[in-house]
Amino acid sequence: MAGRLEGLRVERFFDDGIYPNSALPLLFYEAALPRGAADAEAMEALFSANGWPPAWRASVFPYHHYHSTAHETLGVARGSARLMLGGPEGSEFDVEPGDVIVIPAGVAHRRLDSSSDFLVVGCYPPGQNWDLLRGEADDRPRADHNIARVPMPSTDPVGGAGGPLLAHWRMGTR
Repeated sequence: MAGRLEGLRVERFFDDGIYPNSALPLLFYEAALPRGAADAEAMEALFSANGWPPAWRASVFPYHHYHSTAHETLGVARGSARLMLGGPEGSEFDVEPGDVIVIPAGVAHRRLDSSSDFLVVGCYPPGQNWDLLRGEADDRPRADHNIARVPMPSTDPVGGAGGPLLAHWRMGTR
């Protein structure tokens, strides 16, 4: 099962001294699933079919954080929100059901605002387990070391083996 790939936005966020971010670009798939057909079960089916096992259903933390041990995918299943990606100097994204964001290890993210029913399905490539870092002074250089060791996924959570993630991430450098 492949999601819709036409609404792809590619954005890079670089180290700001607090949040490492990544040379790998963040991918934002607008309406990867049709708006009216997007729910938690459909998101989980999309991710599973493309080799990214669903891990949780929840919201997004309301504070800047990042993961140094895993790439993360967020699929909006219900409601809407405004997210800040890339740390305080990053970019704001408005998300709705059907949207999917693939966040490389190290890229800061947080929820700025959301509807009361906002629900996200989160997933990671097989074998990757997430940690939670908030940009504290003692996070680095351990976080930088971890990020450099996170393996490249073998598939795109929206497009599978032929999806654009692999091409965009191979163009990025670590």
